Amino acid sequence: MLSMTGYGKGEYAENGLELTCEIKTVNNRYLDVSIKAPRIFACLEDVIRSTVRKKLTRGHADVFISLKDKRERPTALALDMALASSYVAAAKTMKEAFPDLTDDITLSSVLRYPDVMKQEDTQSLDEEMTKALDTALNIALDKLNEMRAVEGEKLKADMLSRVETIETLVAEIAARAPKIAQEYREKLTAKVKDYLDGVQVDEGRLLTEVAVFTDKSNIDEELTRLRSHIEQFRSISEEGIVGRKLDFLVQEFNREANTTCSKSNDVTITRAGLALKNEIEKIREQVQNLE
Repeated sequence: MLSMTGYGKGEYAENGLELTCEIKTVNNRYLDVSIKAPRIFACLEDVIRSTVRKKLTRGHADVFISLKDKRERPTALALDMALASSYVAAAKTMKEAFPDLTDDITLSSVLRYPDVMKQEDTQSLDEEMTKALDTALNIALDKLNEMRAVEGEKLKADMLSRVETIETLVAEIAARAPKIAQEYREKLTAKVKDYLDGVQVDEGRLLTEVAVFTDKSNIDEELTRLRSHIEQFRSISEEGIVGRKLDFLVQEFNREANTTCSKSNDVTITRAGLALKNEIEKIREQVQNLE
């Protein structure tokens, strides 16, 4: 069982190349991957997303990549000949306008003019960078999943403890349910005798009313399904990726709890049913955190 919330960091540092990959995940219905990386890795975004999808199935993942390349690389210089020509032409024009001024234009001086000579960025994606990215990304994903597994176990323990509470409440409701019909018959008999004031009560008619009431308030099927859901919840909890399954199962839990409350016609069962719904809602909130 894995939580959708976690953090992982992976690093690569060899031969002057330092690359760090950090991944932060939060809840999301589907898998959504956001990447913030140097432009040099723009061509590898699909590869990064593919790697993430191999180890995540749900959640929003923010991937942060930083790079420091301290390796020795050849320096390339670029000359802007058009700009240099413009500078020289402007200097000649000024010379003609001011002939008495000393002409100190030299090749060296032209090279020092702004933007005539620039150092090109020779950094480009190479095999070692690709290896560094793959290494750091997988380390980050592994550490992320370690954290998510720890958090998942905490969520599992909390939900299973609530399932035990649900099981206890279901047992209380099951123990109370058979007594409702008998109590209803006794109350109905007392009311009829009180209203009729000594007139003989029609037992057949009374039994019919009790039978109708019993049929309407019968919750045996709901209790059976609730017990089944409890067993399924415990079984599914032993699997790895369980978020969607448990989300659906919790909806079924809630449906049976609502039906139980609406059919019970008994204060004690209604009170237990409300407590049941409260525990189910707490489990539902936790399930939203699961992958």
